[in-house]
Amino acid sequence: MVLDFKCCVYQTSKNQNPKPKKMTEEIEFILDSTKESMAGSIAHLEKAFLNIRAGKASPAMLGSVFVDYYGSATPLSQVSKISVPDARTITLQPFEKNMLHPIEKAIMIANLGFNPMNNGDLIIISVPPLTEDRRRELAKQAKSESEDAKVGIRNARKDANTDIKKLEKEGTSEDICKSAEEEVQNLTNSFIKKIDELLVQKDAEIMKV
Repeated sequence: MVLDFKCCVYQTSKNQNPKPKKMTEEIEFILDSTKESMAGSIAHLEKAFLNIRAGKASPAMLGSVFVDYYGSATPLSQVSKISVPDARTITLQPFEKNMLHPIEKAIMIANLGFNPMNNGDLIIISVPPLTEDRRRELAKQAKSESEDAKVGIRNARKDANTDIKKLEKEGTSEDICKSAEEEVQNLTNSFIKKIDELLVQKDAEIMKV
Protein backbone atom coordinates (compact mmCIF):
# COMPACT_ATOMS: atom_id res chain seq x y z
CA MET A 1 0.00 0.00 0.00
CA VAL A 2 2.82 2.39 0.77
CA LEU A 3 4.45 1.69 -2.57
CA ASP A 4 1.19 2.36 -4.37
CA PHE A 5 0.81 5.68 -2.51
CA LYS A 6 4.28 6.80 -3.52
CA CYS A 7 3.52 5.88 -7.08
CA CYS A 8 0.40 8.00 -6.98
CA VAL A 9 2.34 10.94 -5.52
CA TYR A 10 4.92 10.63 -8.27
CA GLN A 11 2.30 10.56 -11.00
CA THR A 12 0.57 13.61 -9.53
CA SER A 13 3.78 15.63 -9.42
CA LYS A 14 4.50 14.77 -13.06
CA ASN A 15 1.15 16.19 -14.07
CA GLN A 16 1.89 19.49 -12.34
CA ASN A 17 4.27 20.72 -15.06
CA PRO A 18 3.61 24.36 -15.97
CA LYS A 19 1.15 24.87 -18.81
CA PRO A 20 2.46 26.57 -21.99
CA LYS A 21 2.38 30.35 -21.72
CA LYS A 22 -0.63 31.90 -23.38
CA MET A 23 -1.16 35.58 -24.01
CA THR A 24 -4.36 37.02 -22.65
CA GLU A 25 -6.72 38.83 -25.01
CA GLU A 26 -5.70 42.12 -23.42
CA ILE A 27 -2.02 41.45 -24.10
CA GLU A 28 -2.74 40.45 -27.69
CA PHE A 29 -4.74 43.64 -28.16
CA ILE A 30 -1.83 45.73 -26.82
CA LEU A 31 0.63 44.01 -29.17
CA ASP A 32 -1.65 44.41 -32.20
CA SER A 33 -2.24 48.09 -31.39
CA THR A 34 1.49 48.66 -30.90
CA LYS A 35 2.33 47.05 -34.23
CA GLU A 36 -0.33 49.16 -35.95
CA SER A 37 1.02 52.34 -34.37
CA MET A 38 4.61 51.53 -35.37
CA ALA A 39 3.51 50.69 -38.91
CA GLY A 40 1.84 54.10 -39.00
CA SER A 41 5.17 55.75 -38.19
CA ILE A 42 6.76 53.92 -41.11
CA ALA A 43 3.95 54.96 -43.46
CA HIS A 44 4.32 58.59 -42.35
CA LEU A 45 8.08 58.43 -42.96
CA GLU A 46 7.63 56.98 -46.45
CA LYS A 47 5.21 59.79 -47.28
CA ALA A 48 7.66 62.38 -45.92
CA PHE A 49 10.45 60.89 -48.03
CA LEU A 50 8.29 61.26 -51.14
CA ASN A 51 8.27 65.01 -50.52
CA ILE A 52 12.07 65.15 -50.42
CA ARG A 53 12.87 65.61 -54.08
CA ALA A 54 15.88 63.72 -55.34
CA GLY A 55 17.15 62.22 -58.55
CA LYS A 56 15.33 62.29 -61.87
CA ALA A 57 11.76 63.40 -62.48
CA SER A 58 9.10 61.01 -61.20
CA PRO A 59 5.31 61.10 -60.68
CA ALA A 60 6.03 60.19 -57.04
CA MET A 61 7.39 63.72 -56.55
CA LEU A 62 3.80 64.95 -56.76
CA GLY A 63 2.37 62.29 -54.45
CA SER A 64 1.56 64.81 -51.73
CA VAL A 65 -0.36 67.20 -54.02
CA PHE A 66 -4.11 67.42 -53.46
CA VAL A 67 -6.30 69.51 -55.77
CA ASP A 68 -9.47 71.38 -54.90
CA TYR A 69 -11.90 69.49 -57.12
CA TYR A 70 -15.30 71.15 -56.71
CA GLY A 71 -14.70 71.65 -53.00
CA SER A 72 -13.13 68.25 -52.34
CA ALA A 73 -9.39 67.71 -51.72
CA THR A 74 -8.51 65.14 -54.39
CA PRO A 75 -5.18 63.42 -55.19
CA LEU A 76 -3.55 64.95 -58.27
CA SER A 77 -3.44 61.57 -60.02
CA GLN A 78 -7.26 61.43 -59.97
CA VAL A 79 -7.74 64.70 -61.85
CA SER A 80 -4.81 64.60 -64.26
CA LYS A 81 -2.63 62.29 -66.32
CA ILE A 82 0.97 62.55 -65.06
CA SER A 83 3.75 61.88 -67.56
CA VAL A 84 7.55 62.00 -67.45
CA PRO A 85 8.79 62.63 -71.01
CA ASP A 86 12.40 62.90 -69.86
CA ALA A 87 14.57 62.85 -66.73
CA ARG A 88 14.00 66.57 -66.04
CA THR A 89 10.37 67.12 -67.02
CA ILE A 90 6.95 66.27 -65.65
CA THR A 91 3.81 67.06 -67.65
CA LEU A 92 0.24 67.13 -66.39
CA GLN A 93 -2.77 66.71 -68.68
CA PRO A 94 -5.97 67.50 -66.72
CA PHE A 95 -8.96 65.28 -67.42
CA GLU A 96 -11.01 68.49 -67.39
CA LYS A 97 -9.44 71.59 -68.95
CA ASN A 98 -10.93 73.91 -66.33
CA MET A 99 -8.76 72.17 -63.73
CA LEU A 100 -5.53 73.65 -65.12
CA HIS A 101 -5.47 76.57 -62.71
CA PRO A 102 -6.52 74.60 -59.59
CA ILE A 103 -3.78 72.05 -60.35
CA GLU A 104 -1.19 74.78 -60.83
CA LYS A 105 -2.26 76.38 -57.55
CA ALA A 106 -2.15 73.05 -55.68
CA ILE A 107 1.43 72.41 -56.80
CA MET A 108 2.49 75.83 -55.54
CA ILE A 109 0.71 75.30 -52.20
CA ALA A 110 2.45 71.93 -51.76
CA ASN A 111 5.73 73.88 -51.52
CA LEU A 112 7.79 71.30 -53.39
CA GLY A 113 10.15 73.84 -54.89
CA PHE A 114 8.62 73.59 -58.39
CA ASN A 115 7.49 76.42 -60.66
CA PRO A 116 4.73 74.92 -62.81
CA MET A 117 4.13 76.45 -66.24
CA ASN A 118 0.59 76.54 -67.65
CA ASN A 119 0.54 76.72 -71.47
CA GLY A 120 -3.24 76.51 -71.74
CA ASP A 121 -3.29 72.79 -72.48
CA LEU A 122 -0.71 71.25 -70.17
CA ILE A 123 1.11 72.05 -66.99
CA ILE A 124 4.83 71.56 -67.41
CA ILE A 125 7.24 71.17 -64.52
CA SER A 126 10.98 71.44 -65.06
CA VAL A 127 12.93 69.51 -62.46
CA PRO A 128 16.28 71.28 -62.00
CA PRO A 129 19.39 69.26 -61.15
CA LEU A 130 20.38 69.36 -57.48
CA THR A 131 23.52 71.15 -56.37
CA GLU A 132 25.90 69.46 -53.94
CA ASP A 133 24.84 71.84 -51.15
CA ARG A 134 21.18 71.15 -51.83
CA ARG A 135 21.82 67.40 -51.70
CA ARG A 136 23.41 67.79 -48.27
CA GLU A 137 20.41 69.81 -47.07
CA LEU A 138 18.02 67.14 -48.30
CA ALA A 139 20.10 64.42 -46.63
CA LYS A 140 19.83 66.31 -43.33
CA GLN A 141 16.09 66.65 -43.84
CA ALA A 142 15.77 62.91 -44.48
CA LYS A 143 17.79 62.18 -41.34
CA SER A 144 15.52 64.46 -39.30
CA GLU A 145 12.40 62.74 -40.64
CA SER A 146 13.85 59.33 -39.75
CA GLU A 147 14.62 60.47 -36.20
CA ASP A 148 11.04 61.72 -35.82
CA ALA A 149 9.82 58.30 -36.96
CA LYS A 150 12.03 56.61 -34.37
CA VAL A 151 10.54 58.83 -31.68
CA GLY A 152 7.11 57.60 -32.77
CA ILE A 153 8.28 53.98 -32.51
CA ARG A 154 9.72 54.50 -29.02
CA ASN A 155 6.60 56.30 -27.84
CA ALA A 156 4.53 53.33 -29.00
CA ARG A 157 6.87 51.04 -27.04
CA LYS A 158 6.51 53.19 -23.93
CA ASP A 159 2.72 53.20 -24.15
CA ALA A 160 2.64 49.42 -24.65
CA ASN A 161 4.88 48.73 -21.67
CA THR A 162 2.80 51.05 -19.50
CA ASP A 163 -0.35 49.14 -20.44
CA ILE A 164 1.37 45.80 -19.80
CA LYS A 165 2.53 46.92 -16.34
CA LYS A 166 -1.03 47.95 -15.58
CA LEU A 167 -2.30 44.48 -16.51
CA GLU A 168 0.35 42.89 -14.31
CA LYS A 169 -0.87 44.94 -11.35
CA GLU A 170 -4.40 43.80 -12.13
CA GLY A 171 -3.43 40.13 -11.94
CA THR A 172 -1.94 39.04 -15.28
CA SER A 173 0.96 36.68 -14.57
CA GLU A 174 4.48 38.08 -14.42
CA ASP A 175 5.72 35.54 -16.98
CA ILE A 176 3.09 36.53 -19.53
CA CYS A 177 3.80 40.21 -19.03
CA LYS A 178 7.54 39.66 -19.34
CA SER A 179 7.04 37.77 -22.60
CA ALA A 180 4.82 40.58 -23.88
CA GLU A 181 7.46 43.20 -23.04
CA GLU A 182 10.04 41.13 -24.91
CA GLU A 183 7.73 40.99 -27.92
CA VAL A 184 7.26 44.78 -27.77
CA GLN A 185 11.03 45.19 -27.81
CA ASN A 186 11.30 42.80 -30.77
CA LEU A 187 8.75 44.92 -32.64
CA THR A 188 10.68 48.06 -31.72
CA ASN A 189 13.95 46.61 -33.01
CA SER A 190 12.31 45.46 -36.23
CA PHE A 191 10.70 48.82 -37.02
CA ILE A 192 13.82 50.81 -36.07
CA LYS A 193 15.79 48.60 -38.46
CA LYS A 194 13.24 49.31 -41.19
CA ILE A 195 13.64 53.06 -40.63
CA ASP A 196 17.43 52.76 -40.93
CA GLU A 197 17.04 50.81 -44.17
CA LEU A 198 14.67 53.42 -45.63
CA LEU A 199 17.11 56.19 -44.70
CA VAL A 200 20.02 54.41 -46.39
CA GLN A 201 17.94 54.05 -49.55
CA LYS A 202 16.87 57.70 -49.48
CA ASP A 203 20.43 58.92 -48.87
CA ALA A 204 21.62 56.91 -51.87
CA GLU A 205 18.82 58.42 -53.99
CA ILE A 206 19.64 61.95 -52.84
CA MET A 207 23.38 61.72 -53.37
CA LYS A 208 23.19 59.94 -56.72
CA VAL A 209 24.29 62.36 -59.42
